[in-house]
Amino acid sequence: MYTIVGIDLGTTNTALAEAADDRPPQTFDLLQLIGPGDAQDRSTLPSFLYLAGEGEFPPGSLDLPWATEPSFMVGEAARARGSEAPLRLVSSAKSWLSHTGVDRRADILPAQTPPQQPKVSPVEASVRLLRHVREAWTHRFPDRPLEDGQVYLTVPASFDAVARELTVEAAAAAGLRQVTLLEEPQAAFYAWLAEVGDGWRDALDPGDRVLVCDVGGGTTDFSLIEVTDDGDGNLGLERVAVGDHLLLGGDNMDLALAHHLATALARGTKKLDASQGRALVAGARRAKEELLGQPDLDKATFTLLGSGRKLIGGKIKVELERATLEAVLLDGFFPACAADDAPVEQPRTGFMELGLPFVADAAITRHLAHFLATHAGGTMPSHILFNGGVFNARLLQDRLLEVVSSWGTAPKVLTGSSNDLAVSRGAAYYGVVRSQGGLRIRGGVARSYYIGIQSSMPAVPGVEPPIRALCVVPFGMEEGTETVVPGGELGLVVGAPVKFRFLSSTTRPDDTIGTILDEYTWPDHLTETAPVTTVLEAEGMEPGTLVPVRLEVKVTEVGTLELWSVASESGQRWRLEYNVREEVA
Repeated sequence: MYTIVGIDLGTTNTALAEAADDRPPQTFDLLQLIGPGDAQDRSTLPSFLYLAGEGEFPPGSLDLPWATEPSFMVGEAARARGSEAPLRLVSSAKSWLSHTGVDRRADILPAQTPPQQPKVSPVEASVRLLRHVREAWTHRFPDRPLEDGQVYLTVPASFDAVARELTVEAAAAAGLRQVTLLEEPQAAFYAWLAEVGDGWRDALDPGDRVLVCDVGGGTTDFSLIEVTDDGDGNLGLERVAVGDHLLLGGDNMDLALAHHLATALARGTKKLDASQGRALVAGARRAKEELLGQPDLDKATFTLLGSGRKLIGGKIKVELERATLEAVLLDGFFPACAADDAPVEQPRTGFMELGLPFVADAAITRHLAHFLATHAGGTMPSHILFNGGVFNARLLQDRLLEVVSSWGTAPKVLTGSSNDLAVSRGAAYYGVVRSQGGLRIRGGVARSYYIGIQSSMPAVPGVEPPIRALCVVPFGMEEGTETVVPGGELGLVVGAPVKFRFLSSTTRPDDTIGTILDEYTWPDHLTETAPVTTVLEAEGMEPGTLVPVRLEVKVTEVGTLELWSVASESGQRWRLEYNVREEVA
């Protein structure tokens, strides 16, 4: 039996779904440690890695059927233990994988830990999560191991070429040999298509635009998908816009609720220590889920253990009232705003901790208004598809819909199910579409890519030659396509140290391949990564030789980017690598 699976490697939770026979994709439970010595199946694997200290756990208590005496845990047990010992907990590995301000192959996680404690790289953390998924599957189905199956692995639409390449690298290191990347908002849409079948043609008309609004545990992403018509009555789908990868989600809401509760306790002279503060966040998360899942409840209650000698007798009863929940979540994360509002920028201090680039403004509605103003010219979407665990709560769906409706015509909601599992199911369904044929969303790359070209000019003291930006990959270039960059030849310096400059943009979808921009430094247009300094070897040529070349580009079927310089005379080829180590601006 041929195996097709979709894996949602989420910031907070990882899920796997299988497509089999003619039934809709089904979620696969993942065996994991719930606590030391206690392995159970769960529908999702919390995306947490705990690096255990020597002698911290009894021998054998971290064993799984496929691993004996491991030095780490992943999943529910890792999250639980990490709440008690946060300096050994690796979280948000996916967000670190896309962080352009760090070396993502370096052992930097957990951040802020003492040098003597073990650390791993963002890539290695992703490897361990994906390896656990592979081994859990293969333990259940030894006759069809996942390493032999076709895996569709989802990534945020906003992931750049480097983050995509590192994701594929992590999957290969985890033993997954046949991997294709798929954007998460597209996967969510495929999950809806899998549910409604051909009924999608009754729900959508040519010219309709669907806003995929994805708010998960740690991130927020927006995409626009448009219904097209080829003129002969054949409808299609095309992803036309992608927003930024925002580090903002349900985890922020848990922290906000915990902060509110801690402030109330402090007013009652109950000041919490560090361990109680961490337990308060976990308790606030459970209380939030209880209230959002049971609209008739007026409040949710949980207990914090005392500290020190008062471990038992000093228990603290904490109540989260519905009115408080709604005030914190709706006013803080989904406030009313105008269609032309933008996220509020906070001034930065001179010194900051090295960490993830969290957004300064928690208002998801303001981020959405800015996305639509930037990518849709202020045109309101005709439909909206909610995705992510946050939108399992109807309260939050209704509030966002209310705010969007205040900007114009109210969009229609495309109703799906299991928002926190839709991405994995949609990815599995996409695998069926690719292998057996069916409706596909045209999307291609989610940003335009450019290289810096130094202009030729006479030397002028104190003036550097201007750099122009050449578009080598246009927005929407499809997977599996390759082409020669049009225009004249370029001169490539070989045999000597040279610096390559790479740029990208999510706001210039109309630039075509070969477009040259003279004023590329405009911050609203292009973002420059750190330059790549290297020596391109060319046997038989003097150092510093200028070789006439043409550029060739390819977007692979897997979803990664290749850029080649090809010598016009000899045909010798040099691959140009985007920098994995990017500098903080």
